[in-house]
Amino acid sequence: MEQMGPIGPGSLILIAIVALIIFGPKKLPELGRAAGDTLRDSKMPQKA
Repeated sequence: MEQMGPIGPGSLILIAIVALIIFGPKKLPELGRAAGDTLRDSKMPQKA
């Protein structure tokens, strides 16, 4: 299996499990949405 840079698929699964334990299943969709919005905003060109 090919690595995705320094973080592999196994690491991503482990991070997801830890996040589920820490934040709980009700809070995760909200956190994911916020992370996606932040990532999308950082990729969009800045308007002056």
